Amino acid sequence: MAVFAFSVAPMTAGESVAEQVAEAVRIVRESGLPNRTTSMFTEIEGEWDEVMPVVRRATEAVARGGHRVSLVLKADIRPGAPAGQIDSKIARVEERLAADQSETGHS
Repeated sequence: MAVFAFSVAPMTAGESVAEQVAEAVRIVRESGLPNRTTSMFTEIEGEWDEVMPVVRRATEAVARGGHRVSLVLKADIRPGAPAGQIDSKIARVEERLAADQSETGHS
């Protein structure tokens, strides 16, 4: 199991890349794998062999306009970890922050 964060965008599409990025995000969402998109990255969770084809299809979709493509990929690979790490990693940090607040009395 792994959580991958990636950013894919055309390098020569002008000021806005929203249309191309939206197509990449659509492909990720249609994969059925757990995912989320923020202003900088799309995260997707699954096994290596199921995630990488999705990243490839998203990259190819961005490249269809004949653009040079930039792809940034980061992975947290956790053999044997249970599914749900895309959410539980955040939950653990939030729990720690809440515990820190209760220990110091800050709200």
